[in-house]
Amino acid sequence: MANAFFSDLLATISERGRTLLRRGDPSVARQDSSELLELCEALLSGRGEASATALARDVLDRYHDLDAAHRLTFFEALARDFGPDREKLSQAIESWRSQPNDTDASDLHFASEPRRQELIRRLNRAPGGTSDLVAMRADLLALMKGNKDLAALDRDVVHLLSSWFNRGFLVLRRIDWSTPANILEQIIRYEAVHEIRDWADLRRRIDPVDRRCYAFFHPQLNDEPLIFVEVALTETIPTAIAPLLAAERQPVPIERARTAVFYSISNTQKGLGGISFGSFLIKQVAEELRRELPKLDTFITLSPVPGFMQWLKKGDDVPLSDEERTLLEALDKPDWYENAELTAQLRAVIEPLAAHYFLKARTSKGRLVDSVARFHIGNGARLEKIDWLGDLSPKGLRESAGIMVNYLYRLEDIEKNHEAYANQGEIAASSAVKKLLKTEGGRRLLDMRLSLTGE
Repeated sequence: MANAFFSDLLATISERGRTLLRRGDPSVARQDSSELLELCEALLSGRGEASATALARDVLDRYHDLDAAHRLTFFEALARDFGPDREKLSQAIESWRSQPNDTDASDLHFASEPRRQELIRRLNRAPGGTSDLVAMRADLLALMKGNKDLAALDRDVVHLLSSWFNRGFLVLRRIDWSTPANILEQIIRYEAVHEIRDWADLRRRIDPVDRRCYAFFHPQLNDEPLIFVEVALTETIPTAIAPLLAAERQPVPIERARTAVFYSISNTQKGLGGISFGSFLIKQVAEELRRELPKLDTFITLSPVPGFMQWLKKGDDVPLSDEERTLLEALDKPDWYENAELTAQLRAVIEPLAAHYFLKARTSKGRLVDSVARFHIGNGARLEKIDWLGDLSPKGLRESAGIMVNYLYRLEDIEKNHEAYANQGEIAASSAVKKLLKTEGGRRLLDMRLSLTGE
């Protein structure tokens, strides 16, 4: 109610400001960015609260009416013409050089701030401004591909959004069948790991006694989840996704549950890309579950491996013999996993390759190749197990040859694992995964399989 009252108050101020400014309906604005940039300069020049709020709302409304080409022109102008005041910055630099002290350092810091940061702050004061700015960032991300000139603008936007969406402002809510329908619709729409087919499928994921779903919300986007996680409560660690999502499965009695399985984490706001909430979400949900169900002793994921097949096909840094490459061509055949003999041969090659992919393969910048691995390992999880044929869905077969992974969140080891990875690049992995790496690309196991089958 307090948020609604405050929003209504801002809207009233904005409308009164429009009257003071005597501006017309922004929907009839010209389809170009020149007047929009003039309004931005006026907003930065400083006015009374009512008129400034109205101006901010006007800028956002007129931006909304621009097509993609004019939005690009607008962003390019913000990057080019709304940087730091160069004269003030030069003076601050000279003052710092002549006699460095804390005051001069502070002056230098504020003088170096681009004007567009203050512009974005003032736009955020408009009713609904935060939501509009998140949407604007999504447009910026789409338009900046291949356009390095917009990188500085994006850094400034991310800098401010990271402050406004820091953990202290986020609210954790449980999503269940009593959650308002408009929020449940967003859970269906934004599920990015395992598609939710319909309302009945959604209910199976959030309503049974052994299922949980949690989401982070922000006070300024009260009905829009930022990120959500789906959790299955099980007796043991699962190695495949199909049994967890089966329509006819039998729920696990809650008193027998010992394991919390995080099997899907999805972001909903493209405009908040690069601003991490997932690590906070998993850790807070783990704490919530442990308070609710003290007998839970294992917190683990059942995760996809979205980049594995792409890495295999690209061929860089893939330790394979010609014979193994020929064998892997079988992955292009439909229903290859139904052939037990072929499956055994492929497993002997692919599991060690998967271990190499996680523990040794790196991008040109030295990062882990797999985006999901970067997330969980960076959060302090341990690579616990590689699950052969864990996902036989078309997407799972296409992206990872059906492989899934368990990342273990042992709460007492999270900080240690995180520090080891962040500072030394060390990946916490179980002995079972490390042992797979020692099979030298699977050649010994492949030879053994071939000799057993007489080929």
